Amino acid sequence: MNSKIFEIIMLLCFGFAWPVSIYKSYKAKDNAGKSVLFLFIVFIGYLSGIAHKVFYHFDFVVYLYILNGLMVFVDILLYYRNKSVR
Repeated sequence: MNSKIFEIIMLLCFGFAWPVSIYKSYKAKDNAGKSVLFLFIVFIGYLSGIAHKVFYHFDFVVYLYILNGLMVFVDILLYYRNKSVR
């Protein structure tokens, strides 16, 4: 079995959660239950995964890291938009 399968499953599972979070942030225009510190920690984690793939073990899984990182970044932007609305 390909060892990447577990990494792919992890990224897909996390990846399915971000659109829900983004949608909630966008529609509610509220940061209730959000932690910008948590979002930045997760974002840094995805950036680290991208760096590892680029510098040490490049493969197609890097695109899942990029996609997830972009979704977290959008959630961070919405956090600050919502903060300025209130």
